[in-house]
Amino acid sequence: MKILLSNDDGYFAPGVKTLAAALAADAAVTVVAPDRNRSGASSSLTLSDPLRVKKADNGFYFVNGTPADCVQIGINTLMDDPPDMVVAGINAGANLGDDVLYSGTVAAAIEGRFLGAPAVAISLTDTENGCYDIASEICLRIIKLIMESPLPDDSILNVNVPGVPKASLRGVSSTRLGCRHAPESVRSDRDPYGNRILWMGPAGRAKDNTTDTDFYAIENNYVSITPLHVDMTRHQQLPKLEEWLKPLNA
Repeated sequence: MKILLSNDDGYFAPGVKTLAAALAADAAVTVVAPDRNRSGASSSLTLSDPLRVKKADNGFYFVNGTPADCVQIGINTLMDDPPDMVVAGINAGANLGDDVLYSGTVAAAIEGRFLGAPAVAISLTDTENGCYDIASEICLRIIKLIMESPLPDDSILNVNVPGVPKASLRGVSSTRLGCRHAPESVRSDRDPYGNRILWMGPAGRAKDNTTDTDFYAIENNYVSITPLHVDMTRHQQLPKLEEWLKPLNA
């Protein structure tokens, strides 16, 4: 099996190193990741600047671009054959609810799905206790299940693993995305030269965390697995929209 592995934390991050080592036991792994932390890059592509690929001493490729750039370059340039799967992670921190709109980790998986490969994004919600090895083990089991029983072509799995010891995990739960309150306000500061600088505020607390959500699963020490679909059309509204638009066709 051939796997393309990427992330948004950078090629040097502990999550991608741990997962690459675990995957290498049963697969040919190509790692293509950003040269620096690109968290929050979403599905952006670098279109106005040239991209450069370098190879680290451990064999990982790193790119001066976004996670989506990395997956494009991995599949279209660096790999001789298309991968059997694209895996993104292990992200340092949760990707729950609204986070998936901004996450470079999820975007890497989405890009893999666009290019025809089954895709998984995996995040460790709390890295204080390490536990990357536990998240890696869970990821391997999910990959094996996908290969044995493939998912629909247009789906991506967003996996969040609680950052707790293995003995504290209560199981695996299929979930929907919850949502957060609005993020905290942008923070204003000054650099050493007195120039104004702005920092984006932290993500908001959970707002929708009912029992079927990813937030609830993580709060209760379940691994959360959410199937994502990139078709953002609100299909149920189309008939009402058709009626609403009639005056424009009169």
